[in-house]
Amino acid sequence: MSFTVSANANIVLGVDDPVDAVAEVADLGLEAVEFWGIEDVDPEALRDRCAEHGVVVSASTCVGVAANTQGKGPGLTDPSRHDEGVADLERSVELGEAVGVDALVVTVGPERDDLPPGAEHRAIVNVLRDAAPAAEAAGIDLVVEPLNNPVDHPGYYLDSSYEAYEIVDAVDSPAVSVLFDVYHQQITEGNVIENLTDHAEFVGYVHVADVPGRHEPGTGELNYARIFEALDEAGYDGYVGLEYSPSTDAAETVESVLDLVP
Repeated sequence: MSFTVSANANIVLGVDDPVDAVAEVADLGLEAVEFWGIEDVDPEALRDRCAEHGVVVSASTCVGVAANTQGKGPGLTDPSRHDEGVADLERSVELGEAVGVDALVVTVGPERDDLPPGAEHRAIVNVLRDAAPAAEAAGIDLVVEPLNNPVDHPGYYLDSSYEAYEIVDAVDSPAVSVLFDVYHQQITEGNVIENLTDHAEFVGYVHVADVPGRHEPGTGELNYARIFEALDEAGYDGYVGLEYSPSTDAAETVESVLDLVP
């Protein structure tokens, strides 16, 4: 296969400290781990544990207004907080560089009813454009994530992968791409195989979980064997992150997912 499978320490393995998850990830036959909360980890301990077990840190979340998954509060959608957004992204990159992370997940925050049409879009582009040089210098990818509104994130601004592609295209940096979460985009858009393969040049990271329930692939309505095959055929060579709530023993679910990978 052309891509690398990673597991989320928090939701899949139920481990708060990713340092404690590294050995478990390696025992599952995986080469990468991702986690939430870049500020909450001991970078030296994590790097040492990863080196010991031959595991890389594929992704973590950003800090501050660049880590708002909700439909309220400050986010990158607020043009009046542009400088704060840039600073939080640069701080995220600094923390990510210390950990040795490959990608940082950018969530943009709420849709606002006090701004004219297009203002949130432009605000996101402007923040990412100004923060991109720091990410480029560090060799870290900022991956912008659309989330679903109907089930998990009501009021979140960026629910469209197509708008996310437009944002990344406008930023025009090799360090800024889209995190395509198959779970979220199946809920909001469907047609995930064609969408993914037609826009592979914009996609820097993929998350997977099944619909409904956000459990492991193979438990819901999505044909994940075909999705993984299509990704491989498209030459996608990034990470596929397992970010699901296991319906049974976590190790058994990871094994069942790997059975679907070509």
